[in-house]
Amino acid sequence: MFWSPVLFLILLLSIGLIARNYSLVFSAGFLLLVKAAGLDAKIFPHLQAKGINWGVTVITIAVLVPVATGSIGFKELGEALKSPYAWIALGSGIAVALIAKNGLVLLAEDPHLTAALVFGTIIAVSLFKGVAVGPLIGAGIAYICMRFIELFK
Repeated sequence: MFWSPVLFLILLLSIGLIARNYSLVFSAGFLLLVKAAGLDAKIFPHLQAKGINWGVTVITIAVLVPVATGSIGFKELGEALKSPYAWIALGSGIAVALIAKNGLVLLAEDPHLTAALVFGTIIAVSLFKGVAVGPLIGAGIAYICMRFIELFK
């Protein structure tokens, strides 16, 4: 049983190296090191329970750096809102946050779908140079599609 996850992580690490996706390489390598150190029973439950929230927090920090450095402030926000594209971006930001909220609902209701979402994210990251924010948004999109299909049953 120990070797199956290790082999899977080594496969993902290899795919990451071949695709030059260093986020995947780092992630799989980190998990392999934690497992090899025997800390997986202590660390994995915390990562599984809080990891998405931590990841969203890190992404939010990265997005807010221009605000912290002063390169984006109230003046730039005011100027941006004069553009129709800024309103599209504003609406897109609202939509994606609502879609992600539904993704959390889906993952809570149907956790077995996580494997398919993670595999889809791995394919996109490794083969299409995607970015690994996909599971949560993917779950939200899946949730919306499933509810849409249920309308026609």
